[in-house]
Amino acid sequence: MSALHRPLLDHTAAALAAVLEFRYPADAVLSRYLRAHPVLGQQDRAFVAETVFAVLRRLRLLESLSEGRDPRRLVLAALTRLRGLSLRELDPVLKTSEREWLAELKARAEDDTLAVRCDFPDWLLARLQRQYGGEELLALAHSLHKSAPLDLRVNLLKTEREAVLARLAADGIGAQATPYSPVGVRLDGKPQINRHALFLEGAIEIQDEGSQLLCQLLAPRRGEMVADFCAGAGGKTLALGALMRSSGRLYAFDVSEKRLAGLKPRLARSGLSNVHPQWIGSEHDARLKRLAGKLDRVLVDAPCTGLGTLRRNPDLKWRQDEEALAGYRAKQDLILAAAAKLVKPGGLMLYATCSLLDEENAEVVRSFLAAHAQFELRPANAALAQQRIALDTGEYLRLAPHVHGTDGFFAALLTRKKEN
Repeated sequence: MSALHRPLLDHTAAALAAVLEFRYPADAVLSRYLRAHPVLGQQDRAFVAETVFAVLRRLRLLESLSEGRDPRRLVLAALTRLRGLSLRELDPVLKTSEREWLAELKARAEDDTLAVRCDFPDWLLARLQRQYGGEELLALAHSLHKSAPLDLRVNLLKTEREAVLARLAADGIGAQATPYSPVGVRLDGKPQINRHALFLEGAIEIQDEGSQLLCQLLAPRRGEMVADFCAGAGGKTLALGALMRSSGRLYAFDVSEKRLAGLKPRLARSGLSNVHPQWIGSEHDARLKRLAGKLDRVLVDAPCTGLGTLRRNPDLKWRQDEEALAGYRAKQDLILAAAAKLVKPGGLMLYATCSLLDEENAEVVRSFLAAHAQFELRPANAALAQQRIALDTGEYLRLAPHVHGTDGFFAALLTRKKEN
């Protein structure tokens, strides 16, 4: 941890104040703030980011202790209650009025209500209570209060997992194979892996193990026609392309040209030659109509609240609300129905989200199947067993940090019935 000094405390409080407006994603706001203050060194920048994210993870607790949302008080409360700084360590940066207040706060008992222990907003707490029992809800919440590990996907076009592990060990970087994904590596700590030769050569990509498992579940084969319907910056696209061994044809569709642009440098590193990024104006774009009924497999990584990623993006629980949830649900229904038109008889479609909420997950699938008799559910546990992946969460793939160590993911594998 960087040595704390008054300017650093001031910067941390100012950065937090900007984030707490909740108009933009926290990582984007922080990046903008740090770029605007180049005087901050690497350690200071890390301190600001880690402290701001600590506050976001336990905002409800810290507000109850601080009796408000004053950014400076929230930072001081986080430093004492969450990051373990003593009053003696903080004393040189404190104002006179803060010393007595902080001493009282240090001794104050925590609010024991479920909302504060879980640190969810009321609307989210109510939904998760319906899905999880009391003890499991707390286990889930506590796992979301922690930082996510850094996972890598090994690009089998360029190397093998054992070779990557050996190279990392030789370079003094602690790592181990992920428990479920056959191409995953989990790092100890957060080294700057994007500067490592393995990354620059395209031998590894940063990708959560759960995200890797979605691609393993869809299991595209060599020579097939496949689409990543909501490709974004292409993390899953690259994983699918590697599973196809750079053969066949893999479309990466997205309505955001900016997001697709992020795929280009990653694609260049990967060595893949079968990926075709295509911007689409909407789910009704003419480019899609030309592919109707022709694709072997389609991944629908649908836009969602992202609440399964709270370890990485804790601001989401404060930026999302019931109105946003309703908007995502409408989009999910439309996108899934549009993507289904691309699937040929006998083909497969994977509906996936990084949400914890049934409303965005199983309810969407049930609604789709009720309206599309030509599709049926293929059990995820059986499909994973075919890939020799020892993971059984039932007919749907349901991943959660407190159980699997991954981000929270949901996936349903849907097959289009063959025509008689």
